[in-house]
Formats: sequence, structure tokens, C-alpha cells
Amino acid sequence: MQITSLEERVMICLLAEAGHGDADIAQRLGWKVRTVRKWRRRGRNGLEGLVTKMGRPASGALSTFVSEVTATVRGLRQAHPGWGPLTLRVELEEHPPGRVLPSRATIARYLEQEKLTRPYERHQDLPAPTSSSAQAPHQEWELDAEGYVKVPQVGVIAPIHLSDRFSKVKLMAYPCWVGEKRASRHPTTADYQLVFRLTATEWGLCDRLYVDRDSVYYDNSSKSPFPTRLHLWFLALGVELVIGPADRPTERAMVERSHQTWAAQVLEGQWFADWESLYEALQKRRGFLNERLPCASTGGLPPLVAHPAACQPRRPYRPEWEAELMDLARVDAYLAQGRWFRKASNVGTVSLGDETYGLGKAWIKKEVEITFDPTDRQLAFYAPEGGLRKRRPIQGLSKEELMGELGPLVNLHGFQLALPFTWNEWRVLRLCETMVTRLNET
Repeated sequence: MQITSLEERVMICLLAEAGHGDADIAQRLGWKVRTVRKWRRRGRNGLEGLVTKMGRPASGALSTFVSEVTATVRGLRQAHPGWGPLTLRVELEEHPPGRVLPSRATIARYLEQEKLTRPYERHQDLPAPTSSSAQAPHQEWELDAEGYVKVPQVGVIAPIHLSDRFSKVKLMAYPCWVGEKRASRHPTTADYQLVFRLTATEWGLCDRLYVDRDSVYYDNSSKSPFPTRLHLWFLALGVELVIGPADRPTERAMVERSHQTWAAQVLEGQWFADWESLYEALQKRRGFLNERLPCASTGGLPPLVAHPAACQPRRPYRPEWEAELMDLARVDAYLAQGRWFRKASNVGTVSLGDETYGLGKAWIKKEVEITFDPTDRQLAFYAPEGGLRKRRPIQGLSKEELMGELGPLVNLHGFQLALPFTWNEWRVLRLCETMVTRLNET
């Protein structure tokens, strides 16, 4: 069987470009018309198309394109690691290394084949409660912390507000102090627990709590977030947390509006001698807003006039009852629905929530999938690469750990803190004063 040489194939292409037909070229070079037609067509893609490739056909992404295409894609990607397949495809159009260019999907396959893709963190949302609407007072509350505000003589505060979605009652306005000596001007887990305990002591526990996407509720920087201690504490108390969608404050429109209401009713143009006088003013004005000021959302009546049943708690709460009210089975059932993806550190540890779990050297830099087994309260770790499996008891989920500051205080009959009080000590005092007041009422 005769085989055309490279020189003959080039001559076929040159004669074709000069205007000669297939039959004329075949007669000139002594080849059949179909042979001339074959190499004329292959020559459209340049010299690469005229070279005979011996052995098995090349495989893999970009294998059917000229080598300049592969080199250009690789070079662009290495110079610009953030450019994706679509960007690379558009860039190829600006300076085409060949007449035929690969598609976006082909470039994507090539990047994956050559391990030039960016690390991908698998996504898994937190389990979300089923949708519903409140049918009675204290079924659903809204909770939100306003940005920090500077109050003369008092300092920098971050107001925390709670409202009832059904009755429109303003449940609490608490001026959380976030002054210069604190590491962050955002309320902490202990601050939110204090405010919720004060509110629940007066109004009882709600069934659902609508909140924003703050990191105090879940690690919002992760694609597979783990609930925080505050989140799990709410669950243990039987309070479902509804975390609103991003950039949609209308999900908590009532409490968002209440920020303006509280500022206009209490803060603007007023002067307070200290934090205690500000807190007292907020409490006093709350009575006015709930019992005297007409509300458009309740037919022009004040909220407690329109819904007097809101004065009675549906689920009574007292701080000294908290440990008994908590049910860790609710927490376990919630976590059993979750799945989390983490990458082990360079010493073989994995962080989940605020806890660290040591897995060993074999796990170093491995992608790890984590699930929770409620039967023995253990986390199951699995690394697909290497088929590694390990179990560890979950940490930080005892009642005392979830309760935070209240845990060590529940069984104390009395204590004395040294003067002068820090903000944290004031917070503990406020909680204990609430406990004593409720005990005296019984």
C-alpha cells in the first residue's frame, strides 16, 4: 500500500490554494481523487493536519487541537489562576493559536484533567425548619442587633431588640454595651443569651426565632456551616432558629423597623446619666409602645390592647429551670440531618464549630466528610481518598457547656463579685437579679 509523503501532502494544499481542482491535482501528482480530497481537507487546519499520527489516537481533553492551543490554555491559567473556562475561551478568541478553538466545556475538562482547577469546597446548607406562620402570640419572635450607637455618658452600645410576629408586641430593647475595651463591637453569645433569658423570664419561651445571618448563629464563612453553641442552646430549649436569606431584611421587617422606633422614642435628643438610666428608660417606654401607642398592624390599637393574650406565656421559663427545660435529644436530631466537609490540617486535625478533633498523620491535608450519629453522640469522619474512617465523641454539647455563664450559677445560693464590676460581671449580676426577683414573686 502506497502512502503519501509529507511533501506530497503539502504540494496538494499549495495547488489547491492556487485554484487547481481535485481531479487536476490527482492527475499531476499521480494519486486518486479521493486521496487528494482527503489531504486537501486536512490541510485546512495547518501543517498539524498533514502529519500522520502513528499508534493509538491521542486521548484526553484538547488532544484533537493543535499543540499551540494546549500551551496557550495552560499558560493563561498558570498566569491567572482565577480565570475560569469561560474567561479562557474568550481570551483564546483574542489571539487564536489555531483555526479551531475548544469549547468552554472542553477547556473545563482539560483543567480538571491537568489538576489546574481551584479547590472546591462542597456545599451543604443547615437543616431549615418547614415554613409556617404564627397563629398566636409567642409562637414566633424576631431578634436582631442594631449596629453600634454612641450614647453620651453611656458609651458605645449595640441595641438588641425582640418583637412578637403575631401580636406586634415589643418584647425587649436591651442596650448591650460594646465599649472600647471589648474586642468587638458586636454582641457576643453571652450577650444574646442574657437578653433572651431576660425576655423569656417575662414572656415565656417562643417556638421559633427569626434571626439574620450573623456568625453568632453559624459559621457563615463555610460552605457547609456548623451551628454555633448559641444556635444549639436555642434548639435544646425547643426554639427553632430560622436564619433569614442573605440580603433580605424584609424577612425580619418588624424588628428592623423597631430599630428606628426605639431610637426615635428613647435615644434621639435625650441625655442619660449612665447605662442603668438608659436601660430604665427603655423599659418604661416599652410599656407606652405596647399599651398606649396605636399600631397600624393591629387595627389602630396598641399591641397589648389588641392581643391581651400576649401577657400570658405559652411556655413558662425561669433561669433556675433552664437545665430541666433543655432537651439534648432535640440537638442530636438536628445534627443527625447535617453533613459537613472540611480539610484536615498539616498535622491531621479537623475543626468543627469551636472544637478540634485529632485524626492522625494519615489524614494530613485530606478532604474529610463528617456526619453525626445520635445513637452514641459520635462524629463519623470519612476521607474518600484512602478510604479512611474514624469516630470521635462530639465535644461541647453538654447542658452546662451550652448554658454558658448560667451553667455554674444555677446551683449557687449566693455570691459576691469584687468591685469595680466589669461588663461581663454586670451581665452576670443582671441575670442573677432576675432569678432572685422571680423567686421572690413565688
